[in-house]
Amino acid sequence: MSDYQQTPSQTVGPYFAYGLSPEQYLYDFKSAFTPVVALDRAEGEAIRLIGQVFDGAGNPINDALIEVVQADAHGRYVQSADEIERTGFAGTGRCGTGTDPQNRFVIETIKPGATAPGEAPRIDVILTMRGLLNHLFTRIYFDDEAAANEADPVLQQVPAERRHTLIARREVSGGRVSYRFDIRMQGDEETVFLDL
Repeated sequence: MSDYQQTPSQTVGPYFAYGLSPEQYLYDFKSAFTPVVALDRAEGEAIRLIGQVFDGAGNPINDALIEVVQADAHGRYVQSADEIERTGFAGTGRCGTGTDPQNRFVIETIKPGATAPGEAPRIDVILTMRGLLNHLFTRIYFDDEAAANEADPVLQQVPAERRHTLIARREVSGGRVSYRFDIRMQGDEETVFLDL
C-alpha cells in the first residue's frame, strides 16, 4: 500500500511544474528533464537563459513551467540517450518558476547553432501554467545574431514592431554569459506565441 494521496481534481494547474519537474520541487521522483540542458563537458558556448513569466498586470507568475528544446552548437538535435550520455548535452530542459525567490526560470545550456541554412540559432519554448487549457509555443532568438535573425523565415513573418518579444538580450557578468528572456502573457509587450 502506498502513502500517495488522491490526485487533486483541478484540471488546469498549478500542478504542471510539480509533476513535470519533481526534483526541482523536492519530490522523491526523478525528473525526465531538468533545468540543466548541457553539462560542463558539452561542446559549445556555455550560456544561462534567465527570465520570468509575467501576467497581464505585470506580476511574475509563480507556477509556470518552461520547457526548452534546442539543437547543439552544430545545429543538430539529439538523437539518442547514448548521445546525451556521451556529449553531456540533453537538448531538452524543464524549469518551474515556483522555487526561485524572484519566480525566474534559469536554464543552463549552450548556445545553439542554426539547424538549417537561412535560419537563425534559436531555442524552442513550450509554456504551461495555471489558467492555460493548452500549452503555448514561442521561440528565443539571440540579439547578437542580428544578420541571421534578419534572414530567418519564421522571425520575418512576425510584424517588425513585435519581433523584439522573441529576442533574448546578451548579458555578461563575472565572465559568465547569460541571455535574458521574459515572457509576457498579455499587454502591449505580449510575447509572440506561435500557432504550431
